Amino acid sequence: MSEELDQNVNEEHKHTITPINGLYENWFLDYASYVILDRAVPHINDGLKPVQRRIMHSLKEMDDGRFNKAANVIGNTMKYHPHGDASIGDAMVQIGQKDLLIDMQGNWGDPVTGDSAAAPRYIEARLSKFANDVVFNPDTTEWQLSYDGRNNEPITLPVKFPLLLAQGAEGIAVGLATKVMPHNFIELLDASIDALKGVRPNILPDFFTGGMADFSNYNEGQRGGKIRVRAKITEKDKKTLVISEVPFSTTTGSVIDSILSANDKGKIKIKKIEDNTAANVEIVVHLAPGISPDVTIDALYAFTACEVSISPNTCIIQGDKPLFLSVNDILIENTKHTKNLLKRELEIRLHELQEKIFFSSLLKIFIQEGMYKNPEYENSTNFDTVVEVLHILFEPFKPSLYREILPEDFKKLIDKPMSSITRFDVKKADEQMKNLEDEIKVVKNHLKHLTDYAIAWYQKLKDKYGKGRERKTEIRLFDRVEASKVALANVKLYMNREDGFIGSGLRKDEFVADCSDIDEVIVFREDGKCIITKVADKTFVGKGIIHAQVFKKNDERTIYNMVYKDGASGTSYIKRFAVVGVTRDKEYDLTKGSKGSKVLYFTANPNGEAEIVNVALKPHSKLRKLQFDQDFAEVAIKGRGSQGNIISKYPVKKIILKSKGVSTLSGLKIWYDDLLKRLNVDGRGKYLGEFDGDDRILQVHKDGFYELSSFELSNHFDDGLILIQKFDPEKIFAAVHFEGKAQNYFIKRFAFELQANGRKTIFISEEQKSRLLFLTSNPAAKIIVDVLKGKTQIPETLDLTLAELIDVKGLKANGNRLSPHDVQKVILEEPEIEIEAVEEAAIEEDEDGGETGGEEEAIANEETVTEPEVLEEVIDKPVVVQPKPKFERKEVPVVKQEKPVAVEKPVVEKPKPEAEPVKKDEVKTGDKSEAEEKPAKKIDFEITNPDDIDIDDKGQLGLF
Repeated sequence: MSEELDQNVNEEHKHTITPINGLYENWFLDYASYVILDRAVPHINDGLKPVQRRIMHSLKEMDDGRFNKAANVIGNTMKYHPHGDASIGDAMVQIGQKDLLIDMQGNWGDPVTGDSAAAPRYIEARLSKFANDVVFNPDTTEWQLSYDGRNNEPITLPVKFPLLLAQGAEGIAVGLATKVMPHNFIELLDASIDALKGVRPNILPDFFTGGMADFSNYNEGQRGGKIRVRAKITEKDKKTLVISEVPFSTTTGSVIDSILSANDKGKIKIKKIEDNTAANVEIVVHLAPGISPDVTIDALYAFTACEVSISPNTCIIQGDKPLFLSVNDILIENTKHTKNLLKRELEIRLHELQEKIFFSSLLKIFIQEGMYKNPEYENSTNFDTVVEVLHILFEPFKPSLYREILPEDFKKLIDKPMSSITRFDVKKADEQMKNLEDEIKVVKNHLKHLTDYAIAWYQKLKDKYGKGRERKTEIRLFDRVEASKVALANVKLYMNREDGFIGSGLRKDEFVADCSDIDEVIVFREDGKCIITKVADKTFVGKGIIHAQVFKKNDERTIYNMVYKDGASGTSYIKRFAVVGVTRDKEYDLTKGSKGSKVLYFTANPNGEAEIVNVALKPHSKLRKLQFDQDFAEVAIKGRGSQGNIISKYPVKKIILKSKGVSTLSGLKIWYDDLLKRLNVDGRGKYLGEFDGDDRILQVHKDGFYELSSFELSNHFDDGLILIQKFDPEKIFAAVHFEGKAQNYFIKRFAFELQANGRKTIFISEEQKSRLLFLTSNPAAKIIVDVLKGKTQIPETLDLTLAELIDVKGLKANGNRLSPHDVQKVILEEPEIEIEAVEEAAIEEDEDGGETGGEEEAIANEETVTEPEVLEEVIDKPVVVQPKPKFERKEVPVVKQEKPVAVEKPVVEKPKPEAEPVKKDEVKTGDKSEAEEKPAKKIDFEITNPDDIDIDDKGQLGLF
């Protein structure tokens, strides 16, 4: 009997049993959904996570204009947030540190230094004016019950501003994460206005820590994008660097720790580091003696937290689902949401105004018509009877009312005290209703022109709260810092020629060079093979090493001169070549590849030097001359795989150096990229010319000082440069400047003097408020000065030619006053100059009929002209005006770009010269100049008027 009963029970509950794996799956999905929706990911509408939203609601609930203890706010928030006080306190501090929604009092910590906030009982908070204006409106808020059902809390707050993008957000949920970058307050408002006008926004992040950022791969904040953020490092002097801004997501402490770690590993070499951070970041790095500050700056970016990479991931909640949207799409959605909220507020306001007029009209009719004196009304004993009587009395007036009269309206009339009825002022009531009607017209007009109303709303926020919220992060393009080029030489390299080993651990063997542990080494052997390998403790590279050195990638200036004997034929060959791109640990044969081939002579020349050698042949019956000289300058530079030219078909006894050679390469062609603020040899930016030996670069700063520097590609340049070019001590410049002590304008002509590299010399007055207005090297430049003359202040215009106005004087001279009268404004006029010499140089040809490249060099020695500019008495930005070439390069294409993009290096294939001998001290340039071979540069402007086209001093097109 019991068995039958158990069987029946089992049958009955058979379909209600859930297996363990099913429970786990359902519970885990519930948990994941809760974490995603209610903890980690912000909502698109208000940009807040639930804990942040509850904190803001509590602050509004407690708001009385005074500061509240953070502990009290946390306690009140626990009515809505079913978690501990610690999580609420941390979230509250994070909101406060963003300095937008909460006014803080006390020690709230510092996200830049990493200092934590004081305990909640010691700090206080209240809602900011911005939060009260933008975040709250109970009439447009959607409410829900709190977790315990005792209170109401907002589902989302009616935020009329792109708060998510302004503050940013970061969170990790189950199976996904979000990382929304903060953006600039003013730029968000401007972009919202553009979105309302139908223009798709294009916003870029702005970090409160400042620094510099490369957003070329931002990808609108979506997955797969990347931001490179750098600290702002300036060179105080040749021994000191100052870090004044740190990258977003780092602290001063973490940056210092990373610098010390890099120093311990030998990547950089510093003497000491000081943290002087107070209100502003100031980390002082003292360099060790003999260490280059420019190379150290690059090394800090390569090996420390002075450069970080951030991967954004804009995941948000919309419609109770996580979605991945771009920041521009989020801004558009926020703008639409704000517009809808403004519409709802206007509709609510319109309804309130109409209700006020409606009741005022009822009250006026009720009193003017004496309805309160009606016997039926006075004798009515219950509410229903009163309603029936009033319906009858108001029947003639109902068509003039905007809606039907409800019993609740009659109740409000009945509840009016007799004293207010007897004192009722009809004239005042009419005036109030007229004001209400005028306001209704305004509200209806706003509803009709809702887009304009929304634009005015954003403009109001910008005018009211935009001051002091300008962009802090500088938008830049970064060049890739190659770690091998900036790594400190922290190890010594040795080699064992006979046994064929190379490495840093062979301390008893032959010393090769100082290098870093991330460098590569190129090794040449007697059998005519070379190999490139990474620096290690000990590496076998093959017996018979004849040369080893640190390998530089893409080095086209290091030329190897070699003579080898072919093992098959016995013929000796001579060749010159460069090793540019190779595969690591792969052997390359530099001979014809025959077994038994052997290198007879080998040299490595860092600047393409070509020596003269004496070749001695073994005695042979057919030979009358057993010795002859061979000049490597007569041998063309080819690829490493070429077999070379035959030097002799007879056996060579020995080859000895007769005389050292000079460089057979032209000067190093250098360009300046204004976007990257760096020099390059890739043809990007402004062409500065060919540099060799002691040539220098002239830099002129807007603050009125200049300095000279070498042409090392590792050099860094200030943002305030107004002129950068190859230094020419004979070149005459004219400068117009304002002298702070005399409070007048001066003109001077001078030449920049030769001085030590890195020394900054002021060439205008050092008095306070002195400033540079113009700098030009055009000898035909003219200035037009408007002055007020005499006591009667009569306007007068002076037309002055700079060359005639003043002679060339010393660098420190103030020059001549422009006028003894009050100067109102100064205009610089630049007439076009004749450049016949430039055009002649451009068509000069060599003996082979090819162009010599004179055009490019001639243009580099000239300067660009800008359109004459009117400068008022107060001038913020100096203008560099340079001579203007006449001709235009029509073949250069011009394109219009929406935003700056990273420019890829153009690939330039240099022509290979013939293997035929050439004259001594003469280098063949090939059939075409390098200027013709480079790809045309694109400029992101749209030309509508051909007269607006200009050519700068490297032959690139520009616009006035």
